[in-house]
This record gives sequence, C-alpha cells and structure tokens, in this order.
Amino acid sequence: MEVKQIIWNGFDAVEFEFMGLPAKVVKPKCKPNGNWVLKTEYLDYFFDADIEMLNRGYYLAYNTNYNRWAEPLDLERKVKFVDYVSKTFDLNQKCILSGMSCGGLYAVKIASIIPEKIIGMYIDAPVMNLLSCPFAVGDKLHSQDIIDEYVRATGRTLSQIISYREHPIDKMPILLENNIPILLISGDSDRTVPYHENGKLLEDFYRNNGGKIKVIIKKGCDHHPHGLENPVELVDELENIINI
Repeated sequence: MEVKQIIWNGFDAVEFEFMGLPAKVVKPKCKPNGNWVLKTEYLDYFFDADIEMLNRGYYLAYNTNYNRWAEPLDLERKVKFVDYVSKTFDLNQKCILSGMSCGGLYAVKIASIIPEKIIGMYIDAPVMNLLSCPFAVGDKLHSQDIIDEYVRATGRTLSQIISYREHPIDKMPILLENNIPILLISGDSDRTVPYHENGKLLEDFYRNNGGKIKVIIKKGCDHHPHGLENPVELVDELENIINI
C-alpha cells in the first residue's frame, strides 16, 4: 500500500487507498490520547470541531464514500476501516463517529452494525428519515435534484422507500440497547433536513427510553452552518456525554 505524507489544515497526515477509495488519517500535534474520530462524510467542510479534537490529542480518520447515502458497499468498507485504523495506528479499538447531514445517516448505520466499537457519536442535522430527506414527503422545500441523486445512487424510488426498513430511525433501538451516547446539534429552521422529521425523532426516542443524549438546538439556523460558533464548547459537550 502506497502511503503519502501530506498536511491537512496544518496537521501531519497520511493519505492512502483503502479498498479502492482514498483515505486519510490526521495526527495530533500534541501527545496522542489514544482515542480517535471517524468523520463519516464531508471531511473538508465545517471542520472546526475536528481541529479542536486534534488539539486535544485525538486522531482523525476519513475514508471516501461512493455516494453519500450509506449504501451497503460503503458501510462494509467503513466497518473494515475502523479495524484497520485502530490496529495500524495503535489506537483505541473503539472510535467516536462524527457525521453532519448525510454523514449523520452514515454514523447511525455504522453504529448499528458495530455498536461494540463505538464510544459515542456527534451528529449534526442528521438525515434520520429518508422520506423527509431526500424525498421531501413532509415540509422540506429543496429541489428535485437531491431526489434524482438518491434514485440514481441507490435505484430506489419513493414507492420503494415507503416500505423500506433501513432508515436510520429503524436503527435507533440498536443504539439505545448498546448505550451509545449521542451529542445532537441542529438548527430549528432547517429547510433541507427538518429537525422535527429527523433529529427530533431520535431525541424523543432516546429521552422516552432512558438513552444518554445531549441536544443543542440553534435558534433561527438553517441546515448550514454546522457545528457551534465555539468549537471548544462543542467538544466539551461531546467529551462530557461520552465521559472522556
């Protein structure tokens, strides 16, 4: 395997191919704490929290996806990637999942497959209900483009999604049964992934069944920007909910 030394946002990193697709592992400048974060999608966007975690000694890892809809081939590779990173870089065999938007869709599905290898999750405006995003059955106002993208990527139409049983919301009981703690951040004015059709379903399920969840709602915020103005506050909340 060819490994290339690169710089990612001022941090030393390695870039390589993992099961046919590009991957990166970014190293902290300070003494590593042994823990690491798997960012499930959009590595190069809204990375203030990632940098704060690097500054605290976490490693950061990413493996490119075929598409952003968490289909089986990508999920199977991600599961193997978790083992590869932990063993190759001598890190905790359990990781923290970080996912924004469709990255949240990935995070929930990965956690449902290997819950024993997940310390906790930070998900931000997560896609939890495919009838809401991409298919806009509820209140969403986006264009037809995102629906067409999903159909091309997965082959599933709206009529098939109505009876589909692999939505992230279908995976919530697995997360709860395995006591996976969650930091959930969302805007209350999200027109792309409406909170009441997505993240709120997870919040209510966890709260009603004794799950460990911290929810931060940003008033007046649309789908973007993700994260918080102060990444220190975000990572403090994440470390608190997962007891690090």
